[in-house]
Amino acid sequence: MTKFTKKLFAAASASAMFLSIVGPVAAETSIEVTGNGYNSDNTAVVTQTNTTNVIQSNSATVVNHIDADADTGDNDANYNTGGSTGIVTGNALTDVNVVNELNRNVASVDCCVPGDTEVEISGNGAESDNDAVLIQANTTNVYQDNWAWVKNKVDADADTGDNDANYNTGGDVVVSTGNAKTYVDVATTANSNLALVGGNGAQAGGVSALITGNGYNADSDLTLTHVKTINIAQDNWAWVDNHVDAEAETGDNDANYNTGGDAAILTGNALTDIDIDNHVNFNAADVDCGCLFDLDAKIGANGADTDNDILAAFIDSLYIDQGFLYGNIASLSNHVDTDSDTGENDVEKNTGLPEGDPFVLTGDSASYVDVENSGNVNLYGDFGGFHMPELPELDLQFSLSLNWSHLLGLLSLLG
Repeated sequence: MTKFTKKLFAAASASAMFLSIVGPVAAETSIEVTGNGYNSDNTAVVTQTNTTNVIQSNSATVVNHIDADADTGDNDANYNTGGSTGIVTGNALTDVNVVNELNRNVASVDCCVPGDTEVEISGNGAESDNDAVLIQANTTNVYQDNWAWVKNKVDADADTGDNDANYNTGGDVVVSTGNAKTYVDVATTANSNLALVGGNGAQAGGVSALITGNGYNADSDLTLTHVKTINIAQDNWAWVDNHVDAEAETGDNDANYNTGGDAAILTGNALTDIDIDNHVNFNAADVDCGCLFDLDAKIGANGADTDNDILAAFIDSLYIDQGFLYGNIASLSNHVDTDSDTGENDVEKNTGLPEGDPFVLTGDSASYVDVENSGNVNLYGDFGGFHMPELPELDLQFSLSLNWSHLLGLLSLLG
């Protein structure tokens, strides 16, 4: 997991969406119903609502079809008379690198927290009717969605073989090939969501609610409601199909039916090296918005027969859904066909000197295949020691490309 997360966030994504939102600075709120006369009817209603909606969605379709061929072979030296006959080839190398980096969402949203709040009903006359209502609602919604379909088809061939030196008369016959090497590297990194809400040490201020010093038979009601809601939904779907056909060949050489002299085939080395890395579907969310501190509520020093009430409701709601549409779905298919060949060489039916011997000397043949799949990781909290990357400075100008079916699902969650 550590290797995967480092790779996933170190790469500069080819299809990336970054968004940084700084919430409003906390401000002080003061509500006072005070100094009103006999039998007055006083009402103060204050509603503070802050809503932040972030919707990020990526859809990517990538098809890579690569056919690479390096060939120094398929040479003929046949039916020659007089003197030696030789075929000497150089090296053949194919080196194919396919890198797909797509679909990354990063959202950094500061908490929107109220500062110090003071609500006071005081010093009002006899038989006054006093009401103070404060409603504070802060809502943060972050929806991140990725969809990736990637197909890589690579056909790589390096060939120094398939050489013929047949039916020659007079002198030695030699076929000598160079090395044949095929390297294929396919890396697909897709679908990462990172949501950071708060985390800068911002804390909400205190609340002071006072009903004091009101006259005879006064009716005073003070209602406080504070609701904080944070919703984070992250979703990934990835389909990756890798088909790699790699061949390195120095063999399949013929030195037959030659007369007069030695017949020899010497081949170089044949190597195929395949490396496939698939890293898909990573969700990380961290929320640190603190909570409300220092609630001070007081009813005191009011006159006879007063009716005084303080009602306070503080609700914090946190919803983390790392799979709100289809969860983390990864379909990874790796098909590798690799062939490294220095064999199938023929030295037959040759007539040479009595002391001469036909011979075949081949190089080494090796095939290396490394396939690594990692995906479907959900992290919430401190990420187990994984450090979040610093976000670049952005001008908040970005393009939003949505899959409409996904968009309808996202908007339904927003109500």
